[in-house]
Amino acid sequence: MEQRHLGRTGLRVSRIGLGTLTWGRDTDEHDAAEQLKAFWDAGGTLVDTADVYGGGEAEYLLGRLMERLVPRRDLVLSTKAGSVPDPDRRTDGSRGHLLAALDASLARLGTDHVDLWQLHAYDPHTPLEESLQALDIAVRSGRARYAGVANFCGWQLAKAGTWQLAGDRTRLAGAQLEYSLLQRGIEREVLPAAVDLGIGLLPSSPLGRGVLTGKYRGGTPADSRGASEALAPFVEPYLDEAASRIVHAVGTAADGLNTSPLHVALAWVRDRPGVTAPIVGARTARQLTAALSVEGLSLPDEICRALDDVSAPVHRYPDHDWSTL
Repeated sequence: MEQRHLGRTGLRVSRIGLGTLTWGRDTDEHDAAEQLKAFWDAGGTLVDTADVYGGGEAEYLLGRLMERLVPRRDLVLSTKAGSVPDPDRRTDGSRGHLLAALDASLARLGTDHVDLWQLHAYDPHTPLEESLQALDIAVRSGRARYAGVANFCGWQLAKAGTWQLAGDRTRLAGAQLEYSLLQRGIEREVLPAAVDLGIGLLPSSPLGRGVLTGKYRGGTPADSRGASEALAPFVEPYLDEAASRIVHAVGTAADGLNTSPLHVALAWVRDRPGVTAPIVGARTARQLTAALSVEGLSLPDEICRALDDVSAPVHRYPDHDWSTL
């Protein structure tokens, strides 16, 4: 698999990453092992997790598999901290919480460092400078090699990235946000900020939460995320009429290229300007292998333009010249 630099850094990662959101919850150890082995065999290196995935079980499971299945040195490990299971406070970006969470992640993963450590979300109750200081401490102490953020909006990413560049601090290497043909909101401000600051984008849910594969066109499959009590609310927003038109266009493009809708949707986001590596989660190794086989596909320009048009987000003021509105 082709390797790419993460933003304006020397860190190289596979241009498709493996997500572990469901590990330890909907994906058991056997299925996780098959996925990791298939990913490694395909040349994949970037494995993404978080301290809250499966209540910590995803990290614990990944650590166990590295002990016996895939050498730690062959993987680029990325984890996150800052999300908390508290209905009154979804994030805790305090320095104390973040560094304690990192130490707990390292213990579960069975390693002395992660390659990329990310703030999972912006915490409006903690000064951003305090949260970013945790990133600096993690890198300087050797517990993390690179640092990044996730789920930051445009002004938050611009402020964080600029702050880190302004002094003797750890520059942000990556930003992880949802990005697909069904969710192009980051193109408004986040993506331009990331490109300007040299921050590599790691799109999550690049298949539109599974909807872009076309599996929901005839209803909700019994074994899909949309049929899961926990994940149905996650899928439901992408089952409207507007999404249906985009899914149809992806299917038409796939028919014309003699490939699958999955490959078309994934290749589109993988090769967008500013993108380093989409993060793909799968329920089974077979599904993951199907996604990884996109490596040889590059979409023709006319297909890209058609998909751009049908999925174009509505960005008006102030993105367009105000005098023409």
